[in-house]
Amino acid sequence: MFPRTLRLTALLPLAAFALAACTVGPDYRGAPEIAPDAAKRAAFVRAPAQGVVATHAPATWWQALNDPQLNALIDAAFAHNPDLKMAQARLRQSRSQLRGQRANELPKVSGSAAALRMRSPDTSIFGSSGDDGSSGSTGRGPVDFYTVGFDASWELDLFGGTRRAIEAASGEAEAVHADLSDAQVSLAAEVASVYIDLRDQQERLALAERTAEYQQQMLTLTEQRRARGTAAEVDVERLTTQVDTTRATLVPLQTQITDSLDQLAVLTGRAPGALDAELGARAPLPALPSSVPIGDPAAMLQQRPDIRAAERRLASSNAQIGEHIADYFPKVTLLGDIGFSASEPSHLLRKQNFSWVGVPYLQWNLFDFGRTAANVDAAKAARDEAEARYEKTVLGALKDANSSLSRYGNQREHVVRLQQVQASAERSATLVRQRYTAGVSTLIDLLDAQRTQFAAQQDVVAAQAELLKDFVALQKSLGLGWAT
Repeated sequence: MFPRTLRLTALLPLAAFALAACTVGPDYRGAPEIAPDAAKRAAFVRAPAQGVVATHAPATWWQALNDPQLNALIDAAFAHNPDLKMAQARLRQSRSQLRGQRANELPKVSGSAAALRMRSPDTSIFGSSGDDGSSGSTGRGPVDFYTVGFDASWELDLFGGTRRAIEAASGEAEAVHADLSDAQVSLAAEVASVYIDLRDQQERLALAERTAEYQQQMLTLTEQRRARGTAAEVDVERLTTQVDTTRATLVPLQTQITDSLDQLAVLTGRAPGALDAELGARAPLPALPSSVPIGDPAAMLQQRPDIRAAERRLASSNAQIGEHIADYFPKVTLLGDIGFSASEPSHLLRKQNFSWVGVPYLQWNLFDFGRTAANVDAAKAARDEAEARYEKTVLGALKDANSSLSRYGNQREHVVRLQQVQASAERSATLVRQRYTAGVSTLIDLLDAQRTQFAAQQDVVAAQAELLKDFVALQKSLGLGWAT
């Protein structure tokens, strides 16, 4: 009996290998082609005529701004940002789950050992007698029993359910890896945007302080002229109002600067106030490169991490269909046990004390009342959802890139126009100031010219900062900023 069972047990692994090619469920054929005409164009539809070039875009785009402090902040954020640490932890978790799924293909082996000491009960108290008239058995002395052994079980993956589970876990792990890259893209863009806001606020604060200082000088001179009887009281009041109005803009800017410093500190994994000494002093806005490399739509679709994550989740959901279809079919598990048993530890490993058991175990849910079918249908619906999400991600990426290019090109033109307005306002203020000194123009004319000049200067600084943030948004829309 045992030899025949042993031969049958030995043949089952061979049958498993013969059926290894039998993997149920749909094979993944890749993601569907979305917007092929737009994806294969040589250039973006909304690319401006000037300011961009269709060459390979570098991943570390922030280095093109030539700002060492910005470079250091992004490096610190990559090393210490809490959100990035969470994404890294999720990646380790998904890879651990993948290793666990791969281990399901292998047998499970466990060892056991036991030492038993027992004594049977004394039955003589019941007064029973044997057939020969003798009294019944009395209690036996203590009995020792020792055993060691190994148990093994191996579920044969006859229809590929385990292989599909590994495929699904692998796709999810790769998707989480792409999520980490996407978190790096967003983090680099956020740090750069907040840094640009900080430098913009500091620049506008310095401009407002210089303007207020000049207006205070004008107020002092006018008060002196009033004392000599050459200026009216209303002129002093008008200048006082203008000085107070300009100084009123300082407080909100100082609040914004504090907020930006604290936000940068948190983004780099530090407590609020930790960057005050390093970044509190005014510094100019980063220098924008004369031309920005943007590549082409095909390169953008390949390098955007969110697209790669959506594609990998589509592959994972496709594999889950086969994982559930395998539940329609029987499962075969090989169970085995070998061991030694003896009443003395010294006799434990003797040949006559060796025992073994091999059992092929078949399990088949013939009547599950539609549970497996429901799971398969749910997996197919999840696959369709993942496909639609992939399509949405690709279309959204094309829209983001083209919209960012359009905004960047328009903002470049807007900055040029505002610089022309600023130059005209400065010339006008200079002429009016000269005429006021000569007594030709009134104080009202001078105040209007100064307000126009101050507003034009503020507008140029804000527009330049907005252009820099549009540059950052463009790099983010291209999927740049992640590191392997």
